[in-house]
Amino acid sequence: MAAQTPGYGWAKQGVFQVGKGKTLAIPMEIHASSRAKLAGLMKSRDCPDGFVLLQGGDEQCQYDSDTEPVFRQDSWFNYLFGVKEPGMYGVVDIATGKSTLFIPRLDEEYKIWCGDILSADTFRLSYAVDEVCYTDELAQWIEARMDASKKLYILDGVNSDSGLNAKNASFPGISIYYDQGVVDKTALHHALSTARVTKSTAEVEVMRYCAWVASNAHVEVMRQAAAGMIEYELEAIFAYEIYRRGGCRKCAYTAICGCGPDGATLHYGHAGAPNDRVIQDNDMCLLDMGAEYHGYVSDITCSFPIGRFTADQRAIFTGVLNAQIAVAKLMAPGVSWVDCHLAADREVVIALLGLGVLQNGTVDELCAAKMGAVFMPHGLGHLIGCDTHDVGGYIDGTPEREKAPGTGKLRTARVLEEGMVMTSEPGCYFINALIDNALNNPAQAKFINKEIVDRFRGFGGVRLEDVVLVTKDGVENLTTAPRTIDEVESVRAGGAWPPAIDTCPVLKRKWHTLGLKGEGMVPLPVLIQEE
Repeated sequence: MAAQTPGYGWAKQGVFQVGKGKTLAIPMEIHASSRAKLAGLMKSRDCPDGFVLLQGGDEQCQYDSDTEPVFRQDSWFNYLFGVKEPGMYGVVDIATGKSTLFIPRLDEEYKIWCGDILSADTFRLSYAVDEVCYTDELAQWIEARMDASKKLYILDGVNSDSGLNAKNASFPGISIYYDQGVVDKTALHHALSTARVTKSTAEVEVMRYCAWVASNAHVEVMRQAAAGMIEYELEAIFAYEIYRRGGCRKCAYTAICGCGPDGATLHYGHAGAPNDRVIQDNDMCLLDMGAEYHGYVSDITCSFPIGRFTADQRAIFTGVLNAQIAVAKLMAPGVSWVDCHLAADREVVIALLGLGVLQNGTVDELCAAKMGAVFMPHGLGHLIGCDTHDVGGYIDGTPEREKAPGTGKLRTARVLEEGMVMTSEPGCYFINALIDNALNNPAQAKFINKEIVDRFRGFGGVRLEDVVLVTKDGVENLTTAPRTIDEVESVRAGGAWPPAIDTCPVLKRKWHTLGLKGEGMVPLPVLIQEE
């Protein structure tokens, strides 16, 4: 039985769960549903017959060494099959919906170093696919089923976030199908991207869990952060909490733990700036960290001061929170994501105008001059799912990327649809390079009070980021982290979390906890304060 086999910490066959009864149990029907969705899309696009062929990820080594980083499955393959092991292929028969997984035939040496070699039937039951064969049978399997009326659909296309191409499935003997003109490398990428843009109920449940785990870990970091610690200690607390309490072995991305001036470096935490500054009294901390579970991710940012909020910190934090609230009120099916960004941008401008950082113009004039982009240069947020920056942002048939500051950095300009999951992450930063550029631009310099803006050099930044589901009539916020100043100060002082009363219902947070034995997420009895 798979549940008794080393390397398979499953609740039962066909249900993935890391640590029996301790984490979310995920029925493998989640992937059967994704395969059926893809097959339906292919049929609707005049691709009624043939086979979708995907090649999963391969084990990688660190440069020329034999050190193997922990394997992470290719996201396309994870979406359709949920398979954890490398070296696989998967086929979906479009006409019938039948799924076939191809697994490598392992050498007997595997038993010595890596444990038992699992049978094909174990894989079939564990991943709930229709059939399992071996990769050395793939060419023969396809040859027996292909004819002149069928096509072999291969994934090929560019990711608009990375600029990198999806992995083309290949196997010995595939060239004959290219020679016969039956390989299609155009239809699958668009169809599969489209399928991934909107999430099923089962996918939302996994993403709710990822957001819940990460939110709880952020709370623990918020409780423990103190002057004299080093930024990487906050990263370590988060990584420990999501693994210990959530079974999330991997963070969704490299943690950003920018404290004080480091909060103004948007992608801080990389190898050249590795979360290594000593935290000072009254630093504003900006912590962008997410969790991954079963190939799905969360992406959450919390900001808080090490001491009590100063007047400046309070004003910037409130402006960013107001931006998040404005977006929560606006988000709904049919609304442009560009308009959501502009609504957030406007609130940042209002806050800066109130502080005197911006001057000599109305809010409309400042927005027209793109002053918001000086202090919030990134886009409002992005699609999220099996990837932190999920696919489908800029594919054929969707609005093109704008060229203006701010909106030109959006990872999608799509109109929102029910079932989309987005991040809403407005921010306000004091980035010396952008401030200097604006001061050297006469069209913008007239709107900046140099004396006051200089006071904020070294402030860093504030960002609040939630994972948000678009529903039929608005949104549901999957993130349950502290957001108001009162919530932040209460948690910092050791107050209970979740709160007894949600005093900011406009953020649409839905309060849940893990059900008994991990059987789904269940609502928490948090009272909602009337607006």
